[in-house]
Amino acid sequence: MHRLVLGSRSLSRRNLLQGLSIPFLVVHPDIDESPFEGETPNALVRRLSEQKALAVAARVGTGLVIGSDQVALLGDSVLGKPGNHANNVAQIAMASGRWLEFRTGIAVLDAASGRIESDVIPFAVKFRPLTATEIESYVSRERAYDCAGGFRAERLGSALFERMHGEDPTALLGLPMIRLCAMLRSAGHDVLHAPGDSFAGASAGTPHT
Repeated sequence: MHRLVLGSRSLSRRNLLQGLSIPFLVVHPDIDESPFEGETPNALVRRLSEQKALAVAARVGTGLVIGSDQVALLGDSVLGKPGNHANNVAQIAMASGRWLEFRTGIAVLDAASGRIESDVIPFAVKFRPLTATEIESYVSRERAYDCAGGFRAERLGSALFERMHGEDPTALLGLPMIRLCAMLRSAGHDVLHAPGDSFAGASAGTPHT
């Protein structure tokens, strides 16, 4: 079995991968995430997912390296991470009563052979009409300043929604697990036959064994 390496700083992605109960190492990628001029959202998240995996692979040398990236789209506008309270309130207010679409890139790279597979998974949420009081209450309690779109769907963010649309709800959380498991199988790592580890997910350094 290959060892797995998650190239991400995201706690949400780490938690999702821990749900498979298999050992993996977490290594933070260090890349420039600026979009290219004229780059489409799909091309952006695919490129950044691959670059994250490549950057981490250069450091670890061996293993299957997972890279992922995500953007949120409100109409033709890309919503980034709000960064502060005022921006968070503004983003949720803009999304009130509207569909917010996410494009989540995923890449799996065999660090030894250089084989890489990548994809982009869409998922959308419809916000219910929200009052200013509801928005302020949500932002004050959740403070999702580091999340694309300004909310955490796995927590209180579900109270903002009217409906969802897509094939893989984990894509909304930043790591499309259905597609990831298929990619890992294709790379020779079937998670159903991997040794289990209830303490999977070591930080950068040494994986649990």
